Amino acid sequence: MAENFTYDFIGEHHIVSEGSGGWNLELNKISWNKKAAKYDLRSWSGDHQKMGKGVTLSKEELTSLKNLLNSIEID
Repeated sequence: MAENFTYDFIGEHHIVSEGSGGWNLELNKISWNKKAAKYDLRSWSGDHQKMGKGVTLSKEELTSLKNLLNSIEID
């Protein structure tokens, strides 16, 4: 079942990690269906034609996540 939606990348692509087969985990600012752009964390094929599951965050949610991650001690 194909879903009809559009997406436009706003600004630069930020690669979090490089995966196998040309797929990368990326943090991008994306406008979904011509709506206000949000921050999006998901895996993308090298040509950005295919995507994996991900999470989309508002600026406020991304800021909260950033603050939370800054407060966690990583072993």
